[in-house]
Amino acid sequence: MGSDGNYFFVKVIDKVVVHAEEPWTDHWLPFTNLDLLVPPFDVGSFFCYKKPAHGDFPDILKTLKDSLSRALTLYYPLAGEILWNEAVGENQFRCNNHGVDFIEAVADVELKELNLYNPDESIEGKLVPKKLHGVLAIQVTELKCGGIVIGCMFDHRAADGYSANMFISSWADLARSETPSMIPTFNRSILNPRSPTTYSSSINDVFALFEPPTKPNHDENDVNSDHELINRVYYIEVEQLNKLQLLASENGRRSSKLEAFTSFLWKIVALSMEDSGNHNKMCNVALAVDGQSRLSEGDGEEKEKLMTSHFGNVLSMPSGLKRAEELKEMSLSNIATDVHEFLQTAITKDHFLDVIDWVEERRTKPLVAIAFASKEMSVMVSSGTRFHIMDKMVFGWGKVVFGSCHVPYGRQDCYVMTLPNPTNHNDWVVYMHLPVKQMNYIESHANHMFKPINSDYLQI
Repeated sequence: MGSDGNYFFVKVIDKVVVHAEEPWTDHWLPFTNLDLLVPPFDVGSFFCYKKPAHGDFPDILKTLKDSLSRALTLYYPLAGEILWNEAVGENQFRCNNHGVDFIEAVADVELKELNLYNPDESIEGKLVPKKLHGVLAIQVTELKCGGIVIGCMFDHRAADGYSANMFISSWADLARSETPSMIPTFNRSILNPRSPTTYSSSINDVFALFEPPTKPNHDENDVNSDHELINRVYYIEVEQLNKLQLLASENGRRSSKLEAFTSFLWKIVALSMEDSGNHNKMCNVALAVDGQSRLSEGDGEEKEKLMTSHFGNVLSMPSGLKRAEELKEMSLSNIATDVHEFLQTAITKDHFLDVIDWVEERRTKPLVAIAFASKEMSVMVSSGTRFHIMDKMVFGWGKVVFGSCHVPYGRQDCYVMTLPNPTNHNDWVVYMHLPVKQMNYIESHANHMFKPINSDYLQI
């Protein structure tokens, strides 16, 4: 049991609800216009630690619950619910201190045995909780070796990656009896639309009204596992990243590592489609762009502080669309030029102001990134390497030895996230949520780039 890191038992020893230590008055908090661009799905994260040098598991659990209660006083919407507000005719946060499910568990597997490469077997339903209600669920698991895994599951409508990491970092600060390095703000007025609203028609190339499909993408009775989306975790060595960046820059314009990586991924997914006989089909790639710093440009230090501490979603999702056969014939540098060009449309303050105004005129309607508005193959790429989060997730018993996002089973959107590497900061960790067919092709044809994450590499 636990010998291969896949097949092990997790025993729940307790399940409690943690409430904010000092609850706010019960009230409604509206979504911002940027929150409304996020679909109603969950996203998780987990952090692995070696056995603490001091303190037993019951003491650690008490510290975590007490500090979580204090953290929820600051991040009070996370202790609430997302409910329909009849008075205004839309979903809002009900800040009612409903509380956060906190699961305490033990697992008969050692940290070094965990198959982190395949989180579908080692993480899903075992070390990251399912969120059954509310906005956030947390699970803390002690492993057979004494190591600890903290798993969180957020409603994505409440927080993007930046905000989720802000919360976990503050929770860790409080667990160490320190003042949180960041105090969140929930001031909706800083993201208010302009009056009158005004926006460029280019926003229609980034977002669209969501129209539910009239039929599923494939036959629900089709048991072909190629349609199933699976999760895998790889690492990319810095030497490969540098080579990729050089190839993407051959046309004379220096590409960033993220642009180079996105270009390579776009091409390899297109090649997998061509290999399956789908060369005539379209292939989308989208990039998540953070607007936190951009929205405060030129508005002074006070606005900058408000935006830096804003808790919620502040993302845009520009994308590119090409036929698989066209991408097959393009050089990596030409693809990188296209990635750079569509990315440039969404990295300005004006773009985010336009998005806010665009949403305001459609606030009562479901919205979606245009890359996911059709049935075409679409992959979202998000960069977590810029967060530098691993050093902040210190609860008082040691540093993170591995951390990752986690897409729960059942989500049908293709998602790839680059993450900081706690062992070698120059290498990347890459989390992938893709169909089996694409994942198999990548492992067969790009195994020089994507290497399965393992305990030896992580030195655990």
